[in-house]
Amino acid sequence: MRVTLPISELLPGMFVDSVNKQRSDAGIKIKSRGMVRDQAIIAKLLSEGVLELNIDFAQSDIEIPEKYQLKEVERSAPEPTPIASSVEKPPTDKVISEPAVKKVSKLIAPQSLEKEFERASQHFEMHNRKIQSLYGDITAGGKVDISLISDVSKEIVQSVLRNSSAMAILTRLKDKEGYNWRHMINCTILISVFAKYLGLKNSVIQQLAMGAMLHDVGHARLPQGIINKEGKLTALEYKAVKKHVVQSLGLVKGEKGITPIMMDVIINHHERVDGSGYPRRLSGSKVSKAARIMAIVDVYDAITSDRPYQMSEEPVHALRYLLANKEQFDAELVQRFIKCMGVHPVGTIVKLTNERLALVLEGNKQAPTAPKVRVFYNTKHMHHITAKELDLSDEEQEVKIVASVRPLDYQINLSRLLKDHLLV
Repeated sequence: MRVTLPISELLPGMFVDSVNKQRSDAGIKIKSRGMVRDQAIIAKLLSEGVLELNIDFAQSDIEIPEKYQLKEVERSAPEPTPIASSVEKPPTDKVISEPAVKKVSKLIAPQSLEKEFERASQHFEMHNRKIQSLYGDITAGGKVDISLISDVSKEIVQSVLRNSSAMAILTRLKDKEGYNWRHMINCTILISVFAKYLGLKNSVIQQLAMGAMLHDVGHARLPQGIINKEGKLTALEYKAVKKHVVQSLGLVKGEKGITPIMMDVIINHHERVDGSGYPRRLSGSKVSKAARIMAIVDVYDAITSDRPYQMSEEPVHALRYLLANKEQFDAELVQRFIKCMGVHPVGTIVKLTNERLALVLEGNKQAPTAPKVRVFYNTKHMHHITAKELDLSDEEQEVKIVASVRPLDYQINLSRLLKDHLLV
């Protein structure tokens, strides 16, 4: 919905579709469009003699003023570029800090875990094949197919919005040989789940997801012998790996559809709040919220994935690492990430106090150590049993989690287990 406003009513967060009226004595006519991010942009428009503007509230970051009595539901639109390119771009914190408009949830009908898992598992395999092929093309000197990246990330976001657990469960599947492209997909899933939990707008979730998909794309342009080395990197090799940020930037810069949020995620996901990161050693408030979120997701998936030089750790160890390094990661966001994912995330196999194994089906935001599980295995007699669901947060439930376990410790094929228990 577009409304014409006088410059006196222009506010940060509004999206200017066009300039409606300028002073007759103004110099250059302003024809650009974009988001009003701060008062500096408004001051610049005033200095240029702007009198009236056409505001598109469908793309704005603020709700439509009641005086206009508009009830437009927000649309999932890409984040626009600032109006005046000469004005310094602020951090994306303000862009991603606004909670989603509650009406948006009506547009995406929630699905049961079983129903969404059936769709998600099919898409997950297709996504892996597509991204693997794309990674190979880039390694061979090709360009990034932004359209493909956009399509895959959109499908992931839509699945997460229908049910946060279905896609998240699939990130538990391991593939040492396919880490490079699986990491791209897993981070896209995890950041979508976390952003949804944080209450961010759908359009922002989509941009974070696409940024996550692209954050390590520069790895494809580095010597693959280093990327896939099955041992500790030398100092020179590690220095070479750090260049993937510049390579990623070169691959996406100037491509249509790349927004400031995506660029922020790509460039700054290795920055740390204590200034120990790279490439620019940013610290404190200079590290945006988007970059802080991506840093947590990136490290979490790396630790919990099989890599050429390292076997995966269970999620609880990744969470402990994030907590132990609170000077590097945003402590508040880490706490919220733990509540979002749970100490034992969906798709994790846990051992219970009654000598049973169970599959975690649903997290508990209030009690991260007490999720809903499906018991399926007797560890004492080493055999599968009739499945039974338990809510470990139930006060009458005496069974507790002892620890998370690796599927291979009990010769369990996780992929087959998930299909047996979740496909309807």
